[in-house]
Amino acid sequence: MTAITFLSRGLLACALVASAGAAVAANPELGRQKAEQVCASCHGKDGNTPIDPSYPKLAGQHKDFLERALLDYRSEARKNAIMVGQAKQLSRDDVRNLAAYYSSLPGGLSVKR
Repeated sequence: MTAITFLSRGLLACALVASAGAAVAANPELGRQKAEQVCASCHGKDGNTPIDPSYPKLAGQHKDFLERALLDYRSEARKNAIMVGQAKQLSRDDVRNLAAYYSSLPGGLSVKR
């Protein structure tokens, strides 16, 4: 294999990896739309005012935490009858978008020291 062919293949591989990353990028606006349809009735429209004090505030949470929680509910690794039912209806893109949306919101949570 010549150096030019090797370089060309390397550039092609880099371009494919870069385009794949763009394809899975989260969209907070789509997350907002899905949140209004699915999540707001329990967690509040702003993600800070759940209808029950035992329900978590989602706004300002870490994106990775939110994604993992939703995926765990979806796979039933995390148990909660309401959330399992809700999460099973979400696509992988929905999960990414919801996590991006809620993590972008100002949170009402703080650490007391």
